[in-house]
Amino acid sequence: MSGKYFILVIALCAVPVRPMIAQDSLQFKGQLSGWLNLNPDISFPVYAGLRYIPTLNYQIRQKNEQVIDFEASANLYGSAGFYPFDTGSAEGKIKPYRVWARYSTSQFEVRLGLQKINFGSAAMLRPLMWFDRIDPRDPLQLTDGIWGLLGRYYFLNNANIWLWFLYGNEGPKTWETGKTSSGIPEIGGRFQAPVPRGEVALSYHFREADTRELGDDIPAYEQVAENRVGIDGKWDLGIGLWIEGAWIGKNRNTGIFTHEEIINFGSDYTFGLGNGLNVIIEQLFFSYDETAFEFSNAYSFTGSSLSYPLGIADNVSAIVYYDWMNNNLYNFVNWKRQLNRFSFYLMAYWNPETYLLPQQAESGELFAGKGVQIMLVYNH
Repeated sequence: MSGKYFILVIALCAVPVRPMIAQDSLQFKGQLSGWLNLNPDISFPVYAGLRYIPTLNYQIRQKNEQVIDFEASANLYGSAGFYPFDTGSAEGKIKPYRVWARYSTSQFEVRLGLQKINFGSAAMLRPLMWFDRIDPRDPLQLTDGIWGLLGRYYFLNNANIWLWFLYGNEGPKTWETGKTSSGIPEIGGRFQAPVPRGEVALSYHFREADTRELGDDIPAYEQVAENRVGIDGKWDLGIGLWIEGAWIGKNRNTGIFTHEEIINFGSDYTFGLGNGLNVIIEQLFFSYDETAFEFSNAYSFTGSSLSYPLGIADNVSAIVYYDWMNNNLYNFVNWKRQLNRFSFYLMAYWNPETYLLPQQAESGELFAGKGVQIMLVYNH
């Protein structure tokens, strides 16, 4: 039995089986979305897709603010692309999206199963995007989950501590070079504390990396110990200010992938123009180096986001990234209209045909070049 399915069985067994009583609650909800993408710069200029995420949540309330709850959801999707009157391609998949059991009190929680784990202060270009792949331009903010155990304790002064144990996750996660070695767990934690006008945090993660598929010029190891240290802080000083950084180091030489340094500086402010114009600006620096903090293979990206509510139902936003090394702009604009349970999005983008934006490499094939996308979402 693989590690992730072992965790799934434990998560399912963790939920007590008993008749539903007054304080118990069972809730079913779902999200149905469909989209059409038109982009003359890619192999299939017309692309369409349909996705449904059904979610079942069962909650049991105990005495003294104790709660046991369970959530299970699936990601059912299909898409098709075609070059008009010539060729086409279609695919579909059904996979678990979230499957977890949780025990919580007013100050403590422990959650086991397939879950989302994310943290940090940055908004767009995130050095601490260790376990999720949320694209800030994605209206649905979708990301695959992580198999593992997460515990969190919240102190009365708003400090909190996280501990996690991950197992059975395939493929490299964000900012990782090389897959995680099969059959070896990952462990880590985070401590966050309040400071005057803000908060600061220190994060750590350990795994064994498999570098055998990184290329002919990279030393191939089935297991290489990797340590990851992250720092972040955020302050409200009239304007929002934050810093977020990470260092990832392997204990054996793996060429330029031996060390990785990433740092982000950001700020946001809402101007009193009309209904309020929110502006976010971030600056990201990162480098891959054989020697720690050598910065011999450095890259730099600037990101900016603007969001303006036209009214109760309508909002317009824009996100722009600039790649300083290649002098490339990534442009994205979005109009959203909310009507009860329906959301309508009209998006347009103008990106380089060679897609090099960090963290969102999976979007490269669909969003390289110029195009528009229409999306309709129904939540029940």
